[in-house]
Amino acid sequence: MSTTTTRGVASPAPAKASKARPRRGLKASSTFNFWLFTGPFLIGLVIFVFVPIGWSIWLSFFEARFTVTPSDFVGLDNYKAILTDTDFLNSLVTFTVFAAFIVPATWALSLGLALLVNRLRFMRAFARSVFFLPTAVSYVAASLIWKMSIFNGVRFGLANTVIGWFGIENIAWLSDPSPPWYWMVIVTVRLWLQSGFYMILFIAALQNIPRELYEAASIDGAKPGWQTFRFITLPQLRATSTAVILLLLVAAYQAFDEFFNLLPKATWGQPPLVELYKMALGENQNYGEGSAGAVVLTLLICVVTLFQGKIMGFGRGEESK
Repeated sequence: MSTTTTRGVASPAPAKASKARPRRGLKASSTFNFWLFTGPFLIGLVIFVFVPIGWSIWLSFFEARFTVTPSDFVGLDNYKAILTDTDFLNSLVTFTVFAAFIVPATWALSLGLALLVNRLRFMRAFARSVFFLPTAVSYVAASLIWKMSIFNGVRFGLANTVIGWFGIENIAWLSDPSPPWYWMVIVTVRLWLQSGFYMILFIAALQNIPRELYEAASIDGAKPGWQTFRFITLPQLRATSTAVILLLLVAAYQAFDEFFNLLPKATWGQPPLVELYKMALGENQNYGEGSAGAVVLTLLICVVTLFQGKIMGFGRGEESK
């Protein structure tokens, strides 16, 4: 071993650092861990999502009554039947109008809550928890609370008690289709259940906006409030707003639980999924037409989603905007 001297004192020369050799089993171990953790989810995805979708598409081309293993091929007859079904077409039209209302209402409410909570200087975490908690409530439980306690139609119900203070007569919220007061019940329960989740998404987006943009706007003379919200906050929330609107559109067309529990015997205002439920799991159990309707509804959701994403520039880079 060679030595070096410093002021007459001998010291060993530093040894050359040897290159670290990668462990031979590291790559194999990482691959094994990946499949170990993702494998069960992928298997569940295939069994409970992909296989039912494929089976539903296959059933839509067969005469399938009271059986899920049919043998009579009918081609596009089920699609012709579902596209000429008045109840199904009316449900699509009704819920297109419903989506046109509930989507912007939920977007505006969740964004307003996010702006309010994000400006709090104390108890911010508590406020987030309060508004987010309804997300953990099931649609069935919330629907029963709305139906039996808040909008039960008797004078002891919460809604009728409040309007009674102003001299307004009791309203049968769910039992009378004219005027359609039941939409008030449906819309309020959906707003209560959904707004907290999308509020969290907007809060995360708001916290990612650089503070320098607001400082620069203040130097340029922009007034805090509407001007900064319109020209800084809202454009910075473009990507999040697009994602929220797309999720709300899909959720609107997939509405089922609250309608099924709030209006179990009514024939007005039923969503497409309820009509498909009656068709496939009702007295006739026509799985062929029900599957065809499910495929049509899925294609409609895809078309509306792609159209909305195209309008709002979902997936485009910043340089192409």
